[in-house]
Amino acid sequence: MEKLTEWLACHPLSPYIRQCDYAVRKPWNMPIRRLLDYLLIYVQEGECLFVVDGEELVFSAGSFALIQPNSLHTLEGRTRTITPFAHMDLFYNEARELSFPTRAGQIDLSAYAHLQQPRLDELLERPIPVKLPSALASQMRDPFLKAVEYWSYHTRPMNLHAQFAMMEVCLYLLRHYADGLEKAQPPAQTLNWITSYLSYHLNEPISVADMARRANLSVSRFNTLFKRHYRMTPHQYLLDMRVKHACELLRQSDSSLEEIALYSGFADIHHFSKAFKSKTGRSPGRYRSDGDDN
Repeated sequence: MEKLTEWLACHPLSPYIRQCDYAVRKPWNMPIRRLLDYLLIYVQEGECLFVVDGEELVFSAGSFALIQPNSLHTLEGRTRTITPFAHMDLFYNEARELSFPTRAGQIDLSAYAHLQQPRLDELLERPIPVKLPSALASQMRDPFLKAVEYWSYHTRPMNLHAQFAMMEVCLYLLRHYADGLEKAQPPAQTLNWITSYLSYHLNEPISVADMARRANLSVSRFNTLFKRHYRMTPHQYLLDMRVKHACELLRQSDSSLEEIALYSGFADIHHFSKAFKSKTGRSPGRYRSDGDDN
């Protein structure tokens, strides 16, 4: 549970349906591949044979399959089947719109490591079967089919309904395998508020201690989680935001350099000029005069 708790602190549970369909097919097969996301398949009618990480599993009507990211697998419908399915992320990734359902033969996904979802069994440090227990399948069936139905409309309001229904599916899944899930995701420890918080207070003095206090974490713990989530220190992130804001003001306003330094949260014009040149390679005055060349 500790790994899941730490992951949720920076990557909240946020189901994101990437592809969803109510598949009605004659005998079919999907050749070998690995996934970046999760694949959830409900066998409503017919019989399927799935081979996942070397394990052969037969699925009949009423069965649910959960194929986790990076599992090597082949899928086969042995008869005419009805198999509603969803490719989805379980956890928030800011680059999620760049991810995709992999195609046949895609086995080496190293080039897309930044898009890959973590495996649930690794986060929970316990095995999660591909063939989900019948009791869990019964709980998940109705909200899952509702999500697939909503998604089929392909309109934004219906897609939002689909995402909400899928959240119910994911909560059933996690509650079944993660004892004390409610304790694993304290709202104060999520860091998605950082960007809006810093933007709102950009022209004010902000310390790492202020951010850690806002997150209800120690400074050292906050630094660790922040660097894991944003791949830089809080100070570097805040400085980047201040310089980017200064760039916008230099391009789009007639404010003086002193005013821009103040609006962007720099203590004085000297500190502003030094930090700006370090980040952009040009002084604020030169950046403004270059105009369209920025």
